[in-house]
Amino acid sequence: MKIAVEGCMHGDLDTVYKTLQHLEKCNNTKIDLLLCCGDFQAVRNSDDLKSLNVLPKYRTMNSFWKYYSGAEVAPYPTIFIGGNHEASNYLWELYYGGWVAPNIYFLGAAGVVRFGNVRIAGLSGIYNARHYNLGHFERPPYDQSTIRSVYHVREYDVHKLNQVQEPIDIFLSHDWPVGITDYGDSNELLRRKHYFRQEVEEKRLGSKPAAQLLEKLKPQYWFSAHLHCKFPALVQHGEGGPLTKFLALDKCLPGRDFLQIVEIESEEGPFEIHYDEEWLAITRSFNSIFPLTTKGADFRGVNLGMEDCRQMVRSRLQERGFKPFEFVRKAPCYDPSQSNFHGSSAVHSRNPQTESLLQLLELPYLLDSNPESKGLSPYPSPSIRRGPVGYDSEDIPIDDVDDDDDDDKELPKVDDVESETLNL
Repeated sequence: MKIAVEGCMHGDLDTVYKTLQHLEKCNNTKIDLLLCCGDFQAVRNSDDLKSLNVLPKYRTMNSFWKYYSGAEVAPYPTIFIGGNHEASNYLWELYYGGWVAPNIYFLGAAGVVRFGNVRIAGLSGIYNARHYNLGHFERPPYDQSTIRSVYHVREYDVHKLNQVQEPIDIFLSHDWPVGITDYGDSNELLRRKHYFRQEVEEKRLGSKPAAQLLEKLKPQYWFSAHLHCKFPALVQHGEGGPLTKFLALDKCLPGRDFLQIVEIESEEGPFEIHYDEEWLAITRSFNSIFPLTTKGADFRGVNLGMEDCRQMVRSRLQERGFKPFEFVRKAPCYDPSQSNFHGSSAVHSRNPQTESLLQLLELPYLLDSNPESKGLSPYPSPSIRRGPVGYDSEDIPIDDVDDDDDDDKELPKVDDVESETLNL
């Protein structure tokens, strides 16, 4: 199975898909799946832009709306996680995961799916210690504070991923596991990104929860994005233990390393995205403490009963089948012929896929419940800082350009992650 991995999409689906088709033609090969490590920007209409945390000059429709409307169809099955520049109102509808457009699947705030016999897990968002132990209190329409905190990783979702026992082949995160720079060429990284130095030396660059998941799950591959540079690393888990091949990728721009092709041993195709039985059992087990206010989850109140959950989920999936519920186009789509077109207002809308999945698991729908402090963040909105001066790894400029980046309109260099990570 050949899997293409992409860094930050930033809504430029057209370019990524055309690049992959060009690579297929030039190399006489077939790509089975595309994975995206965040900043996907599933923006359906101009109202979705109100939930996208970017400077006003970057609030553009880009190309996702074509795939949502049906004007274009993704030529490859595509799986993505969320980053820190997303249409957060739309992704909240699909908190448990689901199709954002035909053939394009969101893993959810946290999730595990199967593609053939390859098991793919992911964690959306980025780490911020101030919000990590809180619940999911944000609701659309977002204010200047909640539009930022909504994509911060929560302990609840990480805790669920920590319950996974069966092997994970591929893990996706947007920000890097903290400490990963110890396992690669950090000198070359700091030559290109010198303003990372203090955070690297103080072991603050990246996500603590992601590092915990890396140590717990020990996946064969871990892919990230966010910092807009390519960085390979090789992690050995204990003496003689399993290896994790880590690779961070850049954003989708000419001449940048934003794509990688990985070949993984698998069963014979054709391949489809399927629900994962163990993950749905974990979801069902922990839904009773789903924290929907500023108060974090009380894990003491969980009656695991995991085997009973597994049996129930297995029975329901055997009856219904393992394919996710079908995509439903619910919100109005952007129409470029109408310059003042607006979609539905950026308030919560129940997504039929989410409703169907919860019915399958015999769980209540909770995503539209009102938090105790609606529209208010327990913390003041931080100032936005850009570039090396006052650098903040949460605020990676969308248009950042390295001094030694070339401006040639070239396709990205695509290597084999196997050889690159093993020859560190």
